[in-house]
Parts: sequence; C-alpha cells; structure tokens
Amino acid sequence: MVGSRRTIPLPRRPLDSGDQGRRWYENELGWATVPAPAGEPGRGLRLRVGDRFDVLDVPAEAGRAGLRHLAPSSPVAVQGDRMRLLVAAGSAEELPGLLDWLEWGALTLDLTATGEGGVMDAPLPPGSGPAGLRGRSGALQGAAVWLRPPEPGCEVEASLPTLSAVGGDGGAPDLVRLVDTVATQCHRLRLRRAGARPSALP
Repeated sequence: MVGSRRTIPLPRRPLDSGDQGRRWYENELGWATVPAPAGEPGRGLRLRVGDRFDVLDVPAEAGRAGLRHLAPSSPVAVQGDRMRLLVAAGSAEELPGLLDWLEWGALTLDLTATGEGGVMDAPLPPGSGPAGLRGRSGALQGAAVWLRPPEPGCEVEASLPTLSAVGGDGGAPDLVRLVDTVATQCHRLRLRRAGARPSALP
C-alpha cells in the first residue's frame, strides 16, 4: 500500500483581481495588458492601446452625447468624470487633421486621443465588481469601469468608429460624426464654465 500512495497537491493560491482581469483581457478578448508600474502600488492593470483600438478621452457629459453614434457593442469606459470611447486603431493619428477639417482645430478642446504606444487603465471585467472587492476600502474609488463592456468572442474592431465608415455601407460607426458631436459638446462645456466664472472688475 505504501507504493500506491498519491501525492496530494498543495492548495492553489486564489487569483487576485489583477490576475483575473489580466486573464479575462488576454484570454477572452485577445487584448494586450501592461502590469502596473513598479513603485506605483495604487495603479492597477492597464491595457495597451494602438494594437486593436485607440481611445478618445472626453468629459463624461460630452461622451454621453456621442453614444448615439456608436454601435450598441462599441466598448465605452468611464473613470471619474472622464469617458473613454474606443475607436478604430489609427484614429488617434487622424484626430488633429479631422478636427481641422471639421473647423475645430483652432480651439482648445478637452478632447484627447491615445494611440499606438499608449495605455489606458483597465476597467474591472464585468461581474468582478464590488462583491469581489469587499474588504478593500476605496478599491473602486476612481477606478475605471465599463459603461459598455466588450463582448468576448466578438471582433471588437467591427464595432469601432472609423474614418472608412464615411460613405460606406453603414456597418461600422462613423468617426467623423462621433468626433464632431463630442467636440461640439466639449466646446459647450468650455463656454458654460467660462460663463460661470466671475468676471474680473477693472
């Protein structure tokens, strides 16, 4: 009987939420992740931008106006008062020229794009919300969350706004309409803030 004794494996250490998030992004979606930088313990997992998608970063209020120009399956994240709209890879390079063409180029807008070589904070995967983070006070404070999460098994690229959709068959959302809408809203917010400031007396 001694020779038939089996070795019992040691219990596995449960995956922390960062490991679960990394596995979900890399295995379910095929998205590249970037670990938190050394020496910045408050920073979590990040997503590499520019391979599969670029990101438009706008005030959440302006982003809400642009949602109507997105396909229902277009991923959208929110972090604090900012909204991150995922757009086709290469769109970040096109943004300055597109803003000039739309006659927004002369104005300073609260609208940025992140493309190749950039990163964005990875929102928690769907279903790994507060219940999975109990006991970690402030774990969700300022964390990025999915407003519209990406769908595993779907090619995200087909749902992202792109310049090639202009005059196309209507399958992909139109980047021009999206950028024009969020730029308009960014300008309105800027004017509203400027009007709310007390004027300086002579």
